[in-house]
Amino acid sequence: MIFVAGPFMWLAMSSFPTRLLEGYQSFMSGRYTAERNRYRDLAEAGQEPHTLVIACCDSRAAPETVFDCGPGELFVVRNVANLVPPYAPDGNFHSTSAALEFAVQSLKIRQIVVLGHGRCGGIKAALDVDAAPLSPGDFIGQWMGLLKPAAQQIKDSVLLTSGERQFALEHISIRNSIANLRTFPCVKILEDRGKMALHGAWFDISTGELWVMNSQTGDFSRPETSLA
Repeated sequence: MIFVAGPFMWLAMSSFPTRLLEGYQSFMSGRYTAERNRYRDLAEAGQEPHTLVIACCDSRAAPETVFDCGPGELFVVRNVANLVPPYAPDGNFHSTSAALEFAVQSLKIRQIVVLGHGRCGGIKAALDVDAAPLSPGDFIGQWMGLLKPAAQQIKDSVLLTSGERQFALEHISIRNSIANLRTFPCVKILEDRGKMALHGAWFDISTGELWVMNSQTGDFSRPETSLA
């Protein structure tokens, strides 16, 4: 039962997205009921996720869905184009860096995956250097500026089609984010000691294929699975 305090509260409740309320109802009668004890244990004991996933905020590439993980397994950071900025202790606001710091220093996570995906809107924006800002703040333009040098080189290549440019930068962005992860002392020190592993992966929305980055060469290939 929902108790409402006045007409304005009712207006707020009644405007909540119906699809989400329906989804919540299904969650409570399905998954939550089946995993009730697990949720209670997580609430009492706290979370101990085994992997930090830095993914894109694109609605089509949710890490928990792609990897079929349950509650408490993944610590997920999502932003436009799954980017990791370089280490910059400058006193400004750094959401991704803060989440990384918490995952490594507080949760003691020792596996980090940068998950990119096909048809990424952020990557498309990075390649369209002449596009007008979506707002006066140009937040996406500034954020995607992290890839500006690579995007410019790819854009200038007349040998590539637009699709090939998109595909290439999606992979390069993953390698770029992993390189930036290593600028964080808390990551670099642990990796040098063999206590931290950094991984890259790319998910093809249209086919469901997952491509994993070779940590030595930077190349991407499909892992051998029973579905391959």
